[in-house]
Amino acid sequence: MSHVLMWRAADAGDAVASHRIVKYGDADGKVVQSSAAEDAHVGVSGRASAASGGRVEIARAGIADVQYGGNVARGALLTADADGKAVAAADGNRVIGIAEVSGAAGDIGQVLLAPGLH
Repeated sequence: MSHVLMWRAADAGDAVASHRIVKYGDADGKVVQSSAAEDAHVGVSGRASAASGGRVEIARAGIADVQYGGNVARGALLTADADGKAVAAADGNRVIGIAEVSGAAGDIGQVLLAPGLH
């Protein structure tokens, strides 16, 4: 179960699907879906998707729901795949946080938000 402590609204610099890892866009106040493990992830989009130019809620602190892009073990450090879905991080990757539950590709799991480097 998610327990988000801080939500932040932002403009979608491109289409953002629900429960995806996001990074800053090309201007202040904009976010886009993360598309690589090396991106500087800043949060996870909420339940609602947003078209380019629309508003999207971003979980910035706490435990957020996130869609998994592969098999994930509870306790694994998570990063983004090419679609902004959460996958296990490798050494040198930027991370969005720690998996709270195990799951498989397509599952909605939970991540304890703790952006940083692995």
